[in-house]
Amino acid sequence: MTPAPRGAGPDASGMAVPGSRRELEASDVAIIVPVGGAAPDWPRAAGSLARLDPPPGQIIVVIDGPNDALAATAREIGAAVVVLDERGGPARARNRGARAADRDILLFLDADVDVPADLAATVARVFTDRPGVAAVMGSYDARPVDPGVVSQYRNLLHHFVHQTAREDASTFWAGCGAVRRQAFLEVGGFDERFGEPSIEDIELGARLVGGGQKIRLEKSVKVTHLKRWRFGHMLGTDLWRRAVPWTELMLRDGRLVNDLNVRTRDRVSVALAFVALGAFAGIWQSPWWLAAGVAALVLLVAFNAAFFGFLVRQRGTFFAMRAVPLYWTYLLVCGLGFGIGLARHLAGRRR
Repeated sequence: MTPAPRGAGPDASGMAVPGSRRELEASDVAIIVPVGGAAPDWPRAAGSLARLDPPPGQIIVVIDGPNDALAATAREIGAAVVVLDERGGPARARNRGARAADRDILLFLDADVDVPADLAATVARVFTDRPGVAAVMGSYDARPVDPGVVSQYRNLLHHFVHQTAREDASTFWAGCGAVRRQAFLEVGGFDERFGEPSIEDIELGARLVGGGQKIRLEKSVKVTHLKRWRFGHMLGTDLWRRAVPWTELMLRDGRLVNDLNVRTRDRVSVALAFVALGAFAGIWQSPWWLAAGVAALVLLVAFNAAFFGFLVRQRGTFFAMRAVPLYWTYLLVCGLGFGIGLARHLAGRRR
């Protein structure tokens, strides 16, 4: 992909770029969905795409590794289908979909989200109203489908973090995120060295912001997450696909982001989580350490009263209580991930 020159209006192909005042419609949006692996939620996600009204200009489904069943589902909803010879990860798949698109706005969606019928029109309107914005991202809604405690907690945490973050964002989310095609081409798309789902969208956002582009967190753009989270998979994802690479990215760029789930509040929370862990580890020496550990956890919950209050309003007090150990574990994993990422960064500098 050859980067196009920046400008304040349409490029040579007539496409709008940041700064353009052209009225955008749903037909100016190309939806791109990478689908790979078992993708158990894809049929429902595809069904929601078929109900879009007004419809987008394009729906491009990229099958990440040959799979006739996944491709057939995409064709049933009238999507253009790109089948990759071998699996290379969502970054590569999204780039292939972007190459097949010819619309002003590239709207990236995961294959496990149920989208509202007006999504394409809403995204087009956001870009029209904010011509200086290069990218827009949304969030999960507060109605995750899987009833399990881990799935409910995980998705409500994501919803809360996005809905309480700055609208002037410093990162990007490809679960439901749109980019002007011109800006996407200028930065070279997603980094295909991410062969598995990881922080390829965050990394793209860092390059957009580093190049002077603006990203908006549009809190009215919400999708329903269909995925079933399991505790062990959640921990592995948080550690190896989120915390470690995100730490390395921030250290590489020399910029500690104060946004989303790496805000100052979250860093203090991580410190409190480790204080509680250290106190509980000292119980064998004195029962006072138990009291200290409980006090640290109480302080941690109080410090995050807004989040736990949100959980109480959404799912009740008992659910919020069950979420405390999950949140504590999440913070410990984030701290561990930072330590591993820092060590890997320093080792790389020495090499």
